[in-house]
Amino acid sequence: MINAKERASIEKVCMIAGKIMLMSGAETHRVEDTMHRMARAFGVESAQVHATPTGINFSTGVAEMNSFLRISKRPTDLNKIAEVNNISRRVTAGELDMDEAYVLLREIELAAPGYTPWVQIVAAALVSGCFAIMFKGEWIDFLPACLAGGLGFVVMFYMDRLLEIRFLAEFFAAFVIGVSSYLFVSNGFGMELSKVIIGAVMPLVPGLHITNAIRDLVAGHLISGISKGIEATLTAFAIGAGVSLIFAFV
Repeated sequence: MINAKERASIEKVCMIAGKIMLMSGAETHRVEDTMHRMARAFGVESAQVHATPTGINFSTGVAEMNSFLRISKRPTDLNKIAEVNNISRRVTAGELDMDEAYVLLREIELAAPGYTPWVQIVAAALVSGCFAIMFKGEWIDFLPACLAGGLGFVVMFYMDRLLEIRFLAEFFAAFVIGVSSYLFVSNGFGMELSKVIIGAVMPLVPGLHITNAIRDLVAGHLISGISKGIEATLTAFAIGAGVSLIFAFV
């Protein structure tokens, strides 16, 4: 029989695990499955978990008190998801008790992102150039795509912090990519404008959201799947609108 103190500890461990995963970009069905497995390993057979992209509900039983956690930001950090999954497996295998699991999860929660902003910017720039070539651009388009993509990612990164509205940040980033790409090509620095723009906007494309939306829909999480699909659609619209705006004036 699990007493009230143990239930509270189980709830705390499961909630922090779900919080880290959801805030790091995990699918909602993966979050629920991980929390279920950890609760079962601690002796709770009838745990009730419901996760959406913006929140988690958890209780240790059907008639037990329910806990809710609001999720406002969801940056992508696949490394943290993998670390929480590893802890979940160790808990299920009986290698960790509740206190040890909580300490490890808190370390993951408080850990800095795996990559600094400048590493992300450089990576986005290189990816932009590679995508320009992959979409059959010329090698002369590689460097302007790198510069436009890196500049757009910088704008998106800092506008997101300033405005705290992701869609607007992506709109302004796409607009800057369009302007810079047009200036590069019109001044002879690059050959195909379309290839430069396509390569430069690829780091902004919501590939993870689209993948998660499909996986949640397939897993039967209709609300999460539809909401993530709408989020991905709005992001794609913001990117397209930002790029299209420059063509309205040239």
